[in-house]
Amino acid sequence: MKRNLLKFTAIAILGAIITLSSCKTDPIEPVDKDATTFVKDANGNIVVTDKGKGTGNYTFKESEVYVLNGLVFVNDGQTLTIEPGTLIKGKPGTGESASALVVARGGKIMAEGTSEKPIIFTAEADNREGTGVSADARGLWGGVIMLGKATTNNLTTDKAIEGISTSEARGLYGGNDDTDNSGTLKYVSIRHGGTDIGEGNEINGLTLGAVGSGTTIDYIEVIANNDDGIEFFGGSVFVKHALIVKCKDDSYDYDQGFHGKGQFWLTTQDTDSDRGGEHDGGPKDNETGTPYAKPEIYNATYISVEGGESKTFTLRDNAGVTYANSIFVNFDKGVDIEYLEDGGTMAGCSYKMWEDGYVHVQNNVFYNVAGQTDGSNVDASVLFKVSTAKDAEGNHLPCPQNIKDAWTLAFAGNTNKVANPGVTANNPVPTNAQTDDMATYPSGFENVSYKGAFGTTNWAAGWTLTFPSK
Repeated sequence: MKRNLLKFTAIAILGAIITLSSCKTDPIEPVDKDATTFVKDANGNIVVTDKGKGTGNYTFKESEVYVLNGLVFVNDGQTLTIEPGTLIKGKPGTGESASALVVARGGKIMAEGTSEKPIIFTAEADNREGTGVSADARGLWGGVIMLGKATTNNLTTDKAIEGISTSEARGLYGGNDDTDNSGTLKYVSIRHGGTDIGEGNEINGLTLGAVGSGTTIDYIEVIANNDDGIEFFGGSVFVKHALIVKCKDDSYDYDQGFHGKGQFWLTTQDTDSDRGGEHDGGPKDNETGTPYAKPEIYNATYISVEGGESKTFTLRDNAGVTYANSIFVNFDKGVDIEYLEDGGTMAGCSYKMWEDGYVHVQNNVFYNVAGQTDGSNVDASVLFKVSTAKDAEGNHLPCPQNIKDAWTLAFAGNTNKVANPGVTANNPVPTNAQTDDMATYPSGFENVSYKGAFGTTNWAAGWTLTFPSK
């Protein structure tokens, strides 16, 4: 009997040990010590350090908090899954010590949050509620970078993305597959990024290098970034329901032949923000190369701050665009298009792109842009301006009057108007909805009956730091 009791006790103790062991939550380092490590710190957060082999096929769980220690890559062939409600932080640091999540070309991220459980990327000092740091704090970590195999107009399909050393092969982007799929970002908030990586070069909140149309990017917030909100380097991705708030540079920036789509884009700018949109066609060594930068953007609402020096958007370096059914409010300067005459060819000139039918700014509403508030007495020459090259002293060269006049007349000729839609940074849902003179939507867009990013409800409410309450 005593022997049986001892045996039973031993079995019970062994079972308890096994149970405790199976309940252990600390991540186990890979057997390969050169691979990425996932180690808990003193606060119980999982610190992720990339030692060259990427995340592997890994899942970030809602029950944990993850801290990016430097650049963390999702390598070619790997998939990083992030559960709804997960909090990911980036350690502070500049230059080579900058922290960011990088989805390499051929890698995938499956980060599909919900309106009830958004996925949050923020600084290490912050918390899930967004009260750990000042709401307008910038440059506290890097950002999120996605790289794909879609086309650009670079001279090579192996281009190094800005923010990552040219010696890092996982930082290359470009290819020939416009349907490339880098995964999903949905209901994702990216906060307080844009750390300096050297020589005044900061990481964007969300950087998209040659990202293809197979990728899903929908319901995205970038708030208080020290550089651009979203920057596109070529590619063909369709970004919907994007919210850029209080970023220091431009809200939406594209270059290198971006030819994707956008719908329901909002920006609310701070006093030191620059352009609502900085739109370039191609790199300096191939400005006239194809594919042309000619994205289609419908239902944008761009709101700046009265008294600032921001520009609505700029077209240059052979950039094209379609902006339609959109609203622009409180910008100090209007739409700026670049005119360059080079022996009569106007090579690399966005004005020539307009003449050739690659620029459409139509069926939009402007209010308090370049001081224009009276719809019955509009000075279109300050809303639609032409810029020229600069001389050695930095002064713009003269522009032929017929060039100025043609672009100015395009304001009214394309059914743009001056009217007060009744939107503010605190409430971007119009109190004076603009529903007349709607441009027809191309295939693939939601066919809505209003201009701007919002109809009667605020789709950003409840899941963003900007609009935390429904």
